[in-house]
Amino acid sequence: MAKQDGKLLAQNRKAYHDFFIEETYEAGIALKGTEIKSIRRGQVNLRDAYARVENGEVYVHNMHISPYEQGNRFNHDPMRTRKLLLHKAEIRKLIGAVREQGYTLVPTKMYLRNGFCKVEIGLAKGKKLHDKREAMRKKEASREIERAFRERQRQK
Repeated sequence: MAKQDGKLLAQNRKAYHDFFIEETYEAGIALKGTEIKSIRRGQVNLRDAYARVENGEVYVHNMHISPYEQGNRFNHDPMRTRKLLLHKAEIRKLIGAVREQGYTLVPTKMYLRNGFCKVEIGLAKGKKLHDKREAMRKKEASREIERAFRERQRQK
């Protein structure tokens, strides 16, 4: 289970809308050159990113890290595939879940912990349209209750 306690750099809100996140894992990420400088500035997009297990290693695809402005020729491809650093036991567990149970791996957050960039990946199952509508209804109802409660507090 991942426990985030650092500076939040990026968050994938779309993942929570499109998937049921069952379990989360904290993974390091292998970066090159000026990528960490762009990440520290918050120039990273996790929206369409997903992770995949290939040859016993986990890679994240479609994660966009903008080129660093002062990086000139040392910049790297913004959409390149990046390796996630996990323990072998965690990788084995993920392989089993993804293959047999129909789960997918989705990066949910990116943050700094003790100066190192970490990615929180979630073991997720896709939501159907009716699940999304139900979640929106619940959210709207809780907002209405909160609004009514605040109004009641103001009147006193």
